[in-house]
Amino acid sequence: MSTFIVVCSFKTTTTEEAIGALVAAERSAAATLQKSGRIGFIHIAPPPRRKVFIEVMADDATSAEETVNELPMAVLWDLDMYPVVAPPAAG
Repeated sequence: MSTFIVVCSFKTTTTEEAIGALVAAERSAAATLQKSGRIGFIHIAPPPRRKVFIEVMADDATSAEETVNELPMAVLWDLDMYPVVAPPAAG
């Protein structure tokens, strides 16, 4: 199992109304994925940044992307995936 940080950028065509319409479903889906250990933290950068940062635990980048795509707001995002690696040992 690997850890990924997924940077979700709202598409330029996304409206506040579209986001608001999905908030309740997003919270529910995120809670389910967190309980199953497939996602960890979710951090939201306030406007004007319009970014969401999600920690995803998955076997590979494809599985991580599939996990994020289970979230209702994924249809509003462009994704950038970053595998997390441990820093080299000191000395």
